[in-house]
Amino acid sequence: MSITACNGIIMKALGIIGYHQTGKTTLVTCLIRELTKKGYNVCSIKDIHSETYRSDTEGKNTFLHTQAGSQAVFAKGLYDSALLFPRPLNLKEMVSCLQADYLIIEGLQNAPVPKIVCAENTVQLDELIDDTCIGISGVIASPIKSFKGLPVFSLPDDLAVLLSTVQEKCFDILPLAEPECCSACGKDCYKMAEDIVQGRAKRSDCVLDNKEELKLWVGDREIVIVPFVQKLLKDILVAFLNNLKDIDTQGNIKLEIKR
Repeated sequence: MSITACNGIIMKALGIIGYHQTGKTTLVTCLIRELTKKGYNVCSIKDIHSETYRSDTEGKNTFLHTQAGSQAVFAKGLYDSALLFPRPLNLKEMVSCLQADYLIIEGLQNAPVPKIVCAENTVQLDELIDDTCIGISGVIASPIKSFKGLPVFSLPDDLAVLLSTVQEKCFDILPLAEPECCSACGKDCYKMAEDIVQGRAKRSDCVLDNKEELKLWVGDREIVIVPFVQKLLKDILVAFLNNLKDIDTQGNIKLEIKR
């Protein structure tokens, strides 16, 4: 099992979305626990909207590190560790720090991943359901059994079906490229996620993942290069090499720059 910064990520992702106190965290912790029991490595992301929440505390030594200019600080304790950034990260940046078989995201409604919607009434369902939705759970799961063709998972009764659905419907997370930089497949990652969930596309249709002509690493981190820039850099390098004598024009090319 491995993961790169954004391209070719070997990590299935699932989003759990819904309003406050609709059962999101209960569902997330259940999925983490049960997937772990099945032998999978699981990571999770919790999107927190509280104005009072801070991952670091002003005046603490870790806070002083970031105030001095550190871009990231590891807080290593006797019982756990935390990696602190002095700014909110986007999903792509967070994913680049993770390694797992499954990523469970609580919140982040705009993440291009399959989702289960937690709600307490059908009004909330109508507001939150789109083509990335693979099921419904939470407070509403007791009074209803299905909604607009979507399965409803009531815990613990429907746990086996829930896990089966997650394993079947989740796919490796998309590259999370900015739409203005990629869209080589004709759509952005969110639209691609919708189409995969609805069976209108396959995960292998992602051009950025599956038709790479050039890859770039800085240190041990692979850097995403959108298809247009890949082709541009490749054409420049190949044109240069084709003007050299005794060069195999058919073989792969490797370039290393030491700094």
